Amino acid sequence: MNYYVIYDGNCNLCVTLVQLLENLDQGNLFRYIPMQDQQSLQQWGITPQDCELGMILINANAPEQRWQGSAAAEEIGRLLPFGSIFVDAYRALPGVKWAGDRIYEQIRDNRYTLFGKRPHTYQSVYYADNNCKL
Repeated sequence: MNYYVIYDGNCNLCVTLVQLLENLDQGNLFRYIPMQDQQSLQQWGITPQDCELGMILINANAPEQRWQGSAAAEEIGRLLPFGSIFVDAYRALPGVKWAGDRIYEQIRDNRYTLFGKRPHTYQSVYYADNNCKL
């Protein structure tokens, strides 16, 4: 495991994407922490205000290396098998990354309206427990 994915555990879309990643990765690269777990996030210096800006990806081997929002989504995609081919193409197409960033922001800001809110926070089977140290 090399990365922590901090996601909104109450967002239907976010949880669906985490479940997809769980199935693809099987806990090899990623561990997951819901944004609602303020105790874990606080020990790593992540505030609720930080979480407002979207998902966060942290390199567990170099915790100062972090991505947030659409940059985190791109980095996750890049880390998946053959993902760098698609992410590099996406980044290279004129205007596509800019549009993708704007779409991410709109979805982030309206996720509960667009996709609904879960009654309970989703806890991944590949949860990064409080014993993990960044």
